[in-house]
Amino acid sequence: MKRCVCSLTGSCLIILAPFLFVAAQTPTPSPTPPASDIFIIDLKGGGKLKLGQPRKITSEAGYNNQPSFGPDGQSILYTSIRDKQADIYRYDIRAGSTTQVTNTPESEYSPTLMPDGKSISVVRVEADGTQRLWKFPLAGGTPSLILEKIKPVGYHLWVDDYTLALFVLGKPNTLQLVDLRTGKAEVIADNPGRILRRVPHEDKFSFVQKVSDQEWLIRTFDLKTRNIATFIKTFPGVEDYAWTPAGMLLMANGAKLFARKKTDWAWVEIADFSHAGLKSITRIAVSPKGDRIAVVAGR
Repeated sequence: MKRCVCSLTGSCLIILAPFLFVAAQTPTPSPTPPASDIFIIDLKGGGKLKLGQPRKITSEAGYNNQPSFGPDGQSILYTSIRDKQADIYRYDIRAGSTTQVTNTPESEYSPTLMPDGKSISVVRVEADGTQRLWKFPLAGGTPSLILEKIKPVGYHLWVDDYTLALFVLGKPNTLQLVDLRTGKAEVIADNPGRILRRVPHEDKFSFVQKVSDQEWLIRTFDLKTRNIATFIKTFPGVEDYAWTPAGMLLMANGAKLFARKKTDWAWVEIADFSHAGLKSITRIAVSPKGDRIAVVAGR
Protein backbone atom coordinates (compact mmCIF):
# COMPACT_ATOMS: atom_id res chain seq x y z
CA MET A 1 0.00 0.00 0.00
CA LYS A 2 1.37 3.40 -0.98
CA ARG A 3 1.14 6.36 1.36
CA CYS A 4 1.66 10.06 0.74
CA VAL A 5 0.93 13.27 2.64
CA CYS A 6 -0.61 16.53 1.53
CA SER A 7 -2.46 19.48 3.02
CA LEU A 8 -5.94 20.73 2.27
CA THR A 9 -4.49 22.82 -0.54
CA GLY A 10 -3.22 19.74 -2.38
CA SER A 11 -4.92 18.33 -5.44
CA CYS A 12 -5.28 14.93 -3.77
CA LEU A 13 -8.23 16.06 -1.65
CA ILE A 14 -11.61 15.39 -3.23
CA ILE A 15 -15.16 16.34 -2.24
CA LEU A 16 -16.56 14.11 0.41
CA ALA A 17 -19.89 12.44 0.93
CA PRO A 18 -21.67 13.28 4.13
CA PHE A 19 -20.94 11.27 7.06
CA LEU A 20 -20.92 11.22 10.57
CA PHE A 21 -19.38 9.96 12.31
CA VAL A 22 -16.14 7.98 17.49
CA ALA A 23 -16.83 6.40 20.90
CA ALA A 24 -20.34 5.57 22.07
CA GLN A 25 -20.83 8.56 24.36
CA THR A 26 -18.22 11.08 23.19
CA PRO A 27 -16.61 12.07 19.89
CA THR A 28 -13.10 11.92 21.35
CA PRO A 29 -11.67 8.49 21.98
CA SER A 30 -10.33 7.47 25.35
CA PRO A 31 -6.57 7.98 25.96
CA THR A 32 -6.04 4.40 24.78
CA PRO A 33 -8.85 3.73 22.26
CA PRO A 34 -9.27 0.19 21.02
CA ALA A 35 -7.43 -0.63 17.81
CA SER A 36 -9.65 -0.83 14.76
CA ASP A 37 -9.38 -1.22 10.99
CA ILE A 38 -11.52 -0.26 8.02
CA PHE A 39 -12.59 -2.84 5.45
CA ILE A 40 -14.22 -2.41 2.03
CA ILE A 41 -16.83 -4.96 0.89
CA ASP A 42 -18.36 -5.12 -2.60
CA LEU A 43 -22.14 -5.06 -2.63
CA LYS A 44 -24.43 -6.36 -5.36
CA GLY A 45 -28.13 -6.86 -5.82
CA GLY A 46 -31.22 -4.80 -5.16
CA GLY A 47 -33.87 -6.78 -3.35
CA LYS A 48 -31.42 -9.51 -2.31
CA LEU A 49 -27.97 -8.27 -1.38
CA LYS A 50 -24.80 -10.21 -2.17
CA LEU A 51 -21.58 -9.24 -0.43
CA GLY A 52 -17.99 -9.91 -1.42
CA GLN A 53 -14.96 -10.56 0.74
CA PRO A 54 -13.69 -7.83 3.11
CA ARG A 55 -10.52 -6.00 2.02
CA LYS A 56 -8.57 -4.12 4.69
CA ILE A 57 -7.53 -0.60 3.66
CA THR A 58 -5.81 0.56 6.85
CA SER A 59 -2.34 -0.57 7.89
CA GLU A 60 -1.39 1.83 10.70
CA ALA A 61 -1.77 0.36 14.17
CA GLY A 62 -4.35 1.95 16.46
CA TYR A 63 -7.63 3.74 15.94
CA ASN A 64 -8.92 3.96 12.33
CA ASN A 65 -12.58 4.88 12.23
CA GLN A 66 -15.45 7.03 10.86
CA PRO A 67 -15.25 6.00 7.17
CA SER A 68 -17.08 8.12 4.60
CA PHE A 69 -17.20 7.58 0.84
CA GLY A 70 -16.41 10.30 -1.67
CA PRO A 71 -19.16 11.27 -4.15
CA ASP A 72 -17.83 8.94 -6.87
CA GLY A 73 -17.41 6.03 -4.48
CA GLN A 74 -13.71 5.78 -5.32
CA SER A 75 -12.28 7.22 -2.11
CA ILE A 76 -12.87 7.00 1.61
CA LEU A 77 -12.18 9.61 4.25
CA TYR A 78 -11.63 8.49 7.82
CA THR A 79 -10.24 9.49 11.21
CA SER A 80 -6.96 7.99 12.36
CA ILE A 81 -5.13 8.54 15.65
CA ARG A 82 -1.36 8.44 15.26
CA ASP A 83 1.01 9.52 18.01
CA LYS A 84 -2.03 10.50 20.13
CA GLN A 85 -3.13 12.94 17.41
CA ALA A 86 -6.42 12.56 15.49
CA ASP A 87 -6.37 13.71 11.89
CA ILE A 88 -8.33 13.06 8.72
CA TYR A 89 -6.95 10.73 6.05
CA ARG A 90 -8.13 9.79 2.57
CA TYR A 91 -7.83 6.35 0.96
CA ASP A 92 -7.92 6.17 -2.85
CA ILE A 93 -9.53 2.86 -3.83
CA ARG A 94 -8.16 2.73 -7.39
CA ALA A 95 -4.60 3.69 -6.45
CA GLY A 96 -4.53 1.88 -3.11
CA SER A 97 -2.86 4.93 -1.57
CA THR A 98 -3.45 6.84 1.66
CA THR A 99 -3.11 10.62 1.94
CA GLN A 100 -3.15 12.77 5.06
CA VAL A 101 -5.72 15.56 4.75
CA THR A 102 -5.52 17.52 8.02
CA ASN A 103 -2.34 18.09 10.00
CA THR A 104 -3.01 20.51 12.85
CA PRO A 105 -2.17 20.80 16.58
CA GLU A 106 -5.88 20.15 17.28
CA SER A 107 -7.75 16.88 16.69
CA GLU A 108 -10.38 16.59 13.96
CA TYR A 109 -13.16 14.03 13.70
CA SER A 110 -16.20 13.20 11.54
CA PRO A 111 -15.34 14.88 8.20
CA THR A 112 -18.53 15.79 6.38
CA LEU A 113 -19.07 17.52 3.04
CA MET A 114 -20.93 20.78 3.49
CA PRO A 115 -23.93 21.55 1.25
CA ASP A 116 -22.01 24.11 -0.83
CA GLY A 117 -19.52 21.43 -1.85
CA LYS A 118 -16.63 23.77 -1.14
CA SER A 119 -15.74 22.83 2.43
CA ILE A 120 -15.82 19.99 4.91
CA SER A 121 -17.13 20.30 8.44
CA VAL A 122 -15.43 18.52 11.33
CA VAL A 123 -15.82 18.18 15.06
CA ARG A 124 -12.66 19.78 16.35
CA VAL A 125 -11.19 19.28 19.80
CA GLU A 126 -9.54 22.59 20.54
CA ALA A 127 -6.43 23.20 22.66
CA ASP A 128 -8.49 23.71 25.83
CA GLY A 129 -10.63 20.63 25.17
CA THR A 130 -13.62 22.53 23.77
CA GLN A 131 -15.49 20.55 21.10
CA ARG A 132 -17.05 22.70 18.40
CA LEU A 133 -17.99 22.48 14.75
CA TRP A 134 -15.40 23.87 12.31
CA LYS A 135 -15.02 23.98 8.55
CA PHE A 136 -11.99 23.51 6.31
CA PRO A 137 -12.11 24.93 2.74
CA LEU A 138 -11.44 22.23 0.17
CA ALA A 139 -9.32 24.62 -1.89
CA GLY A 140 -7.13 25.35 1.14
CA GLY A 141 -7.07 28.21 3.57
CA THR A 142 -7.70 28.93 7.22
CA PRO A 143 -10.32 26.82 9.02
CA SER A 144 -13.14 28.71 10.71
CA LEU A 145 -15.84 28.16 13.30
CA ILE A 146 -19.33 27.24 12.11
CA LEU A 147 -21.06 27.45 15.47
CA GLU A 148 -19.39 29.52 18.15
CA LYS A 149 -21.74 29.08 21.08
CA ILE A 150 -23.02 25.51 20.76
CA LYS A 151 -20.71 23.09 22.54
CA PRO A 152 -19.64 20.43 23.21
CA VAL A 153 -20.64 19.04 19.81
CA GLY A 154 -20.30 15.29 19.43
CA TYR A 155 -21.66 14.48 15.96
CA HIS A 156 -23.44 16.32 13.18
CA LEU A 157 -25.54 16.01 10.04
CA TRP A 158 -26.23 18.67 7.41
CA VAL A 159 -29.99 18.59 6.84
CA ASP A 160 -29.85 21.40 4.26
CA ASP A 161 -27.84 24.56 3.52
CA TYR A 162 -28.85 26.23 6.78
CA THR A 163 -29.93 23.42 9.09
CA LEU A 164 -27.84 21.06 11.21
CA ALA A 165 -28.80 18.10 13.35
CA LEU A 166 -26.37 17.97 16.27
CA PHE A 167 -25.54 15.44 18.97
CA VAL A 168 -24.66 17.74 21.88
CA LEU A 169 -22.97 16.32 24.95
CA GLY A 170 -24.54 17.00 28.32
CA LYS A 171 -26.56 15.49 31.14
CA PRO A 172 -28.38 14.10 29.30
CA ASN A 173 -26.93 14.18 25.79
CA THR A 174 -29.39 15.81 23.40
CA LEU A 175 -30.26 15.79 19.72
CA GLN A 176 -30.72 19.36 18.55
CA LEU A 177 -31.87 20.97 15.32
CA VAL A 178 -30.02 24.23 14.65
CA ASP A 179 -30.87 27.03 12.19
CA LEU A 180 -27.62 28.72 11.14
CA ARG A 181 -29.45 31.88 10.02
CA THR A 182 -30.93 32.60 13.43
CA GLY A 183 -28.69 30.56 15.71
CA LYS A 184 -31.80 29.02 17.22
CA ALA A 185 -31.36 25.49 18.59
CA GLU A 186 -34.30 23.19 19.28
CA VAL A 187 -33.97 20.01 21.36
CA ILE A 188 -35.63 17.13 19.52
CA ALA A 189 -34.75 14.16 21.72
CA ASP A 190 -32.71 13.10 24.73
CA ASN A 191 -30.12 10.33 24.81
CA PRO A 192 -29.45 10.01 21.07
CA GLY A 193 -26.93 7.66 19.50
CA ARG A 194 -23.93 8.83 17.52
CA ILE A 195 -25.20 8.06 14.00
CA LEU A 196 -27.37 10.64 12.21
CA ARG A 197 -28.44 9.85 8.64
CA ARG A 198 -30.73 11.22 5.94
CA VAL A 199 -33.44 8.70 5.02
CA PRO A 200 -33.22 7.96 1.27
CA HIS A 201 -36.03 9.38 -0.88
CA GLU A 202 -37.80 10.94 2.10
CA ASP A 203 -37.74 14.31 3.82
CA LYS A 204 -36.57 12.72 7.05
CA PHE A 205 -33.45 11.92 8.99
CA SER A 206 -32.86 9.04 11.38
CA PHE A 207 -31.18 8.58 14.74
CA VAL A 208 -30.93 6.06 17.55
CA GLN A 209 -32.69 6.94 20.78
CA LYS A 210 -31.52 5.16 23.90
CA VAL A 211 -34.81 4.85 25.75
CA SER A 212 -33.21 2.71 28.46
CA ASP A 213 -30.17 0.49 28.93
CA GLN A 214 -32.19 -2.38 27.48
CA GLU A 215 -34.09 -0.59 24.70
CA TRP A 216 -32.49 1.35 21.83
CA LEU A 217 -34.67 2.41 18.90
CA ILE A 218 -33.94 3.69 15.41
CA ARG A 219 -36.30 6.61 14.93
CA THR A 220 -37.05 9.04 12.12
CA PHE A 221 -37.70 12.77 12.33
CA ASP A 222 -40.03 14.14 9.65
CA LEU A 223 -38.74 17.56 8.60
CA LYS A 224 -42.18 18.65 7.35
CA THR A 225 -44.49 17.42 10.08
CA ARG A 226 -41.79 17.38 12.78
CA ASN A 227 -43.14 14.06 13.98
CA ILE A 228 -40.89 11.35 15.39
CA ALA A 229 -41.65 7.73 14.48
CA THR A 230 -40.03 4.47 15.54
CA PHE A 231 -38.62 2.37 12.70
CA ILE A 232 -37.12 -0.67 14.45
CA LYS A 233 -35.29 -1.77 17.59
CA THR A 234 -31.52 -2.08 17.42
CA PHE A 235 -29.65 -5.14 18.54
CA PRO A 236 -28.80 -4.88 22.25
CA GLY A 237 -26.09 -2.29 22.76
CA VAL A 238 -25.67 -1.59 19.02
CA GLU A 239 -26.05 1.96 17.67
CA ASP A 240 -24.22 1.95 14.30
CA TYR A 241 -26.24 1.64 11.12
CA ALA A 242 -26.45 2.91 7.54
CA TRP A 243 -28.99 3.24 4.71
CA THR A 244 -28.41 1.97 1.20
CA PRO A 245 -29.48 4.29 -1.65
CA ALA A 246 -32.41 1.92 -2.26
CA GLY A 247 -33.68 2.52 1.29
CA MET A 248 -32.49 -0.67 2.97
CA LEU A 249 -31.21 -0.36 6.52
CA LEU A 250 -27.98 -2.12 7.50
CA MET A 251 -26.76 -2.98 10.99
CA ALA A 252 -24.12 -5.35 12.33
CA ASN A 253 -24.18 -7.57 15.39
CA GLY A 254 -20.80 -9.06 16.15
CA ALA A 255 -19.32 -10.30 12.88
CA LYS A 256 -22.73 -10.64 11.19
CA LEU A 257 -24.42 -8.08 8.97
CA PHE A 258 -28.18 -7.68 8.94
CA ALA A 259 -30.62 -5.76 6.74
CA ARG A 260 -34.14 -4.51 7.02
CA LYS A 261 -36.34 -3.24 4.20
CA LYS A 262 -38.95 -0.62 4.94
CA THR A 263 -41.62 -3.28 4.37
CA ASP A 264 -40.02 -5.85 6.69
CA TRP A 265 -40.73 -6.23 10.38
CA ALA A 266 -37.46 -7.76 11.51
CA TRP A 267 -33.73 -7.87 10.82
CA VAL A 268 -32.58 -10.47 8.27
CA GLU A 269 -29.03 -11.84 8.31
CA ILE A 270 -27.27 -11.25 4.99
CA ALA A 271 -23.62 -12.08 5.78
CA ASP A 272 -21.32 -13.57 8.40
CA PHE A 273 -17.75 -12.28 8.25
CA SER A 274 -16.36 -14.28 11.16
CA HIS A 275 -14.60 -16.55 8.64
CA ALA A 276 -12.72 -13.49 7.37
CA GLY A 277 -11.46 -12.67 10.86
CA LEU A 278 -13.63 -9.61 11.45
CA LYS A 279 -14.59 -8.94 15.04
CA SER A 280 -17.35 -6.74 16.44
CA ILE A 281 -18.27 -4.68 13.37
CA THR A 282 -19.26 -1.15 14.33
CA ARG A 283 -19.35 1.76 11.87
CA ILE A 284 -20.94 1.19 8.47
CA ALA A 285 -20.81 3.50 5.44
CA VAL A 286 -22.41 2.90 2.04
CA SER A 287 -21.09 4.27 -1.27
CA PRO A 288 -23.30 6.69 -3.22
CA LYS A 289 -24.12 4.03 -5.85
CA GLY A 290 -24.66 1.34 -3.26
CA ASP A 291 -22.00 -0.91 -4.79
CA ARG A 292 -19.65 -0.93 -1.80
CA ILE A 293 -19.79 -0.67 1.94
CA ALA A 294 -17.04 0.22 4.40
CA VAL A 295 -17.10 -1.24 7.88
CA VAL A 296 -14.99 -0.78 11.00
CA ALA A 297 -13.95 -3.87 12.93
CA GLY A 298 -11.77 -4.47 15.96
CA ARG A 299 -8.44 -6.25 15.67
